[in-house]
Amino acid sequence: MDPEAGRRYAEEVGVVLARMGTTPAFGKLLGWLLICDPPRQTTAQLCEAMGLSKASVSTGMRVLEQSGMVRRVPSQGRGHAYEMHPDAFARAIDPTDRMRVFIDLMQRGIDLVGDAAAPEASRLRHTRDFYTFMVERTPALMEEFRRQARKGS
Repeated sequence: MDPEAGRRYAEEVGVVLARMGTTPAFGKLLGWLLICDPPRQTTAQLCEAMGLSKASVSTGMRVLEQSGMVRRVPSQGRGHAYEMHPDAFARAIDPTDRMRVFIDLMQRGIDLVGDAAAPEASRLRHTRDFYTFMVERTPALMEEFRRQARKGS
């Protein structure tokens, strides 16, 4: 791969993800880790490849690690490198934990309103029921995707 073409691709990922609310560094780093060779990259390699400061790489990689998309791995010497999890996007996108928080929040709203016939109670119930439905269905969809991915490997 042409390094300059790879850098342009990573920057494009950064622009797209910045429109979705991430930092540009997050998107650039993610884009680079999707295409880089070798797949394990040290902070120094990421700084050089993306033209980012060490602080930007550190911050971006911390967010990528927290999202579950990237993990630290040992590298030669005393440092570490980063690599994408094989199922990075499935790990990061699985919304069930966040949806459970929303279910609890909607239930607290229902309890606060108290009147089951009140219009706001109806809206809260509808929202709670939507998220409950999604939490019930999402694990099966995620497992179906993982099965298909294993077949395609």
